Amino acid sequence: MIEYNNFVREDHNRIVRAWARVAGRTVRMRSDILMVVLDATLALVAFAAMLLLRFDGAVPTDRWSNFWEFAPIAVAVVLLSNFAWGLYGQVWKHASLFEARQLVMSGATILTVLVALEWGTRDIPVSVVVTGSILTMMLMGLVRFQSRLFSFRRHATDGGMRVVVIGAGEAGVSLVADMQRNEQGIFRPVAVIDEDSTMHGKSFMGVQIVGSLRDLSEVVAAAGANLAVYTDSGTGHPSVEEAATAAEQAGIPMKIVPSLSATMAGKASVRDIRDLRIEDLLGRDQISTDLDAVCEMLRGRSVLVTGAGGSIGSELARQIATFEPSKLVLLDHDETHLFDIASEISGDFAVQCLADVRNAELMRRVFAKHRPSVVFHAAAHKHVPLLEKHPTEAAATNVIGTENVLDAAEAVGVEQLVFISTDKAVYPSSVMGSSKRIGEQLVISRAPDHAAYCAVRFGNVLGSRGSVVPTFMKQIQAGGPVTVTDPRMTRYFMSIPEAVQLVLQAGALSKPGRGGDVFMLDMGEPVVILELAERMIRLAGLQPGKDILIDITGMRPGEKLAEELVSGDELSEPTAHPSINRVMTNRIAPSMLHGGVHGLRHMVTELDDEHCGDQLRALAHSELATADLVSSELIEADVLQSA
Repeated sequence: MIEYNNFVREDHNRIVRAWARVAGRTVRMRSDILMVVLDATLALVAFAAMLLLRFDGAVPTDRWSNFWEFAPIAVAVVLLSNFAWGLYGQVWKHASLFEARQLVMSGATILTVLVALEWGTRDIPVSVVVTGSILTMMLMGLVRFQSRLFSFRRHATDGGMRVVVIGAGEAGVSLVADMQRNEQGIFRPVAVIDEDSTMHGKSFMGVQIVGSLRDLSEVVAAAGANLAVYTDSGTGHPSVEEAATAAEQAGIPMKIVPSLSATMAGKASVRDIRDLRIEDLLGRDQISTDLDAVCEMLRGRSVLVTGAGGSIGSELARQIATFEPSKLVLLDHDETHLFDIASEISGDFAVQCLADVRNAELMRRVFAKHRPSVVFHAAAHKHVPLLEKHPTEAAATNVIGTENVLDAAEAVGVEQLVFISTDKAVYPSSVMGSSKRIGEQLVISRAPDHAAYCAVRFGNVLGSRGSVVPTFMKQIQAGGPVTVTDPRMTRYFMSIPEAVQLVLQAGALSKPGRGGDVFMLDMGEPVVILELAERMIRLAGLQPGKDILIDITGMRPGEKLAEELVSGDELSEPTAHPSINRVMTNRIAPSMLHGGVHGLRHMVTELDDEHCGDQLRALAHSELATADLVSSELIEADVLQSA
């Protein structure tokens, strides 16, 4: 009984599917039949109209007789040619250049065949055959492309944002085309500007190239534009900052389209238009990466990232995951941040590890369990003013934590280790910078001959937690004021993805047997913090000093007016990568470094904030031997106690 029911059910499903196929074919045939009838009618009308025109409306009777003998042949040729060139079964609402080419080829075929058939008989004048064939093709095209044509007309007259496109290159052309195709009609291109004066006065897709960037104010006024969209058209093109300044002077907001290489389809479209970001205004060139070298370092290997929940650590994890490591250990002491980054990285190769680098025994166990081949040590305290008040915390994480990681790495034979440093380690004036300088020294002093250890210095990263950019954003959203410590203060900036990309590249450049490398990333030109604040206020569509006030608060403890990339007693040399330099730094004597770190351990245990900051600065400047900040008796007593 069950088998019979299954048989009946399967038979019923087959019948339903068959009827569905028949219904679908009927619908398609019905639409095609309507198109066939319409094409036949258009062909008759076109040839009859051309015959009437040929004889000024007074067609001789014999010519009409010849026409009605010719008409069935002409209609048959038209329909067969259309069928042969695939003009039936198309969705003409989305027709493109390909379908237009098919229509033209069908028209050419109709013309050729009919002229050949009538050439010998001359029953119908050749002029009627030629013009009738052309008119037939035009009428069929009008019918098929009417939705596109009327859609273009509607978008050209409807409302929407009136847009001036900056750049008549490939991206600009692609963007204008997509704006005109877009059914919503959100953006309406009214003018294009370009720095190439030879293009001025020309147009494409009905939009004229009317001038250059210096003419933007006049163009906006003449065209009634209310938005500018910047497209990257390569060399000779104004920078984003220049375009943004011109748009501000013209009194309209500006949006941006990424470079074509950054878009999904390699073409600019309405979907790619986005708001300006502060990183767009830094004027940095796109960096290149030797992906083969990075891939060789990471693919199929066990990789561990400390501080994996932080700004740099999480981006490291994301980029490393794309190189297919055999295992990616995400280590962080903050469970929320660890959970967040782990949820982004799918795959059995990703391992969460809730642990603190300040716990030496736990680090040894983690390394022994996962046995990483490559380690990126990004865990650190980094807030300059806060660490001035808590130097033992800086020492515990940035110095003692680094030594714990190095001990664990040495125990399992880690082959490559990359320590994330900072430009604040150069001439360190703060607790944070001093602790990172000591971390650098630990890495290069502990590098085994068989392994590649390195430290990578770079400046501020845009968007990292606690950095100046998110702080300014919050202050602007709150209505101000925006606080700037000193109008002369400058800093180096790069985006987080860019910084991490170069960190990976620096790790690939590091080689065993060098005793540890220190690399410095090319940070571009320093940015005046006051100007950065003003730019961010303008990006929000507000006026500095008018809508949002700027308060000068004075420098905070540990801050410097400007950061250096290399100190005066260090030498810098280029590497194989144009954005990375190798720094030959002076090394603290091993005995001095060991004794100083041991003294810091004692201060951390005793929570001796009073002396710890001074000790960090003294050790970072290699002045421990002459400073009486930590007595030799204290160090010796602590060594004996440890023994």
